[in-house]
Amino acid sequence: MLSPNKFWDLNVALVVAICVSMAVAVATLSMHSAQAGQSAGPDPWMAGQLVQPADLVQELSAAKTSTAPTIVYVGFRTLFEGGHIPGASFHGTASAELGLADLKKWAASLPRGTNLVIYCGCCPFDRCPNIRPAFDALRAMGFTHLRLLVLAKSFAADWVEKGYPMEKGR
Repeated sequence: MLSPNKFWDLNVALVVAICVSMAVAVATLSMHSAQAGQSAGPDPWMAGQLVQPADLVQELSAAKTSTAPTIVYVGFRTLFEGGHIPGASFHGTASAELGLADLKKWAASLPRGTNLVIYCGCCPFDRCPNIRPAFDALRAMGFTHLRLLVLAKSFAADWVEKGYPMEKGR
């Protein structure tokens, strides 16, 4: 029987392997698109829609319940259960069709002006397979206060190792 720490390490290794595989697939697709004269295009978000970890921690500590952002994790369930931002919810892995459908179903009942922050942190932000589909879907639904938490390396490196608040389970 595996200890909880070894189980967590194996799950992290599996998710990292999946992210790397997906990043390679995306890079290959981008390369083929570029060769065919198509552009992958710029990121669909603007600089003002990006929030840094330290800024989100400060915002969360200063916010009253009515002004606190709604935080949604859009990565892999295993990583969410291993640790996530307090109060964050999980509504499907955005890189999977079923996960994206679950995210949209959940978001359908929210007011379009909701202060909404999405994050993943499974792998480096610029190669994340989950952030872009989640952002695109929520933006297409009309959310006007949609932001992304920038976890440049990973949730572990940019949040946990900085000592920011975290909860496990759910």
